[in-house]
Amino acid sequence: MKTGIELIAEERQRQIEKEGWTKEHDDKQYGALAIAGASYALDTVAKYKELKRTWAKVFHSTASLIWPYGIEWFKPTPDDPVRQLTKAGALIAAEIDRLQRVK
Repeated sequence: MKTGIELIAEERQRQIEKEGWTKEHDDKQYGALAIAGASYALDTVAKYKELKRTWAKVFHSTASLIWPYGIEWFKPTPDDPVRQLTKAGALIAAEIDRLQRVK
């Protein structure tokens, strides 16, 4: 079984190679990558059965409200929370890389 960090690294590589997201593209996002990652993370948590219904609704609606891109780019995987959190982690890693480049 792969670790979370291994899954995130693979997803980030997929985003670069298959989706074509370059450093130049990412450098113009100014925090949007982190917000996109947060959207996936919030949407994942909204599905947790242990949450009270009110909190689940808040997290789910917040996820779609803060999504920084066109809604067609929001591709949650509600039946696979690990996959969804992997996407979140990869987007946050992209934001970390962007911040390190602008130092």
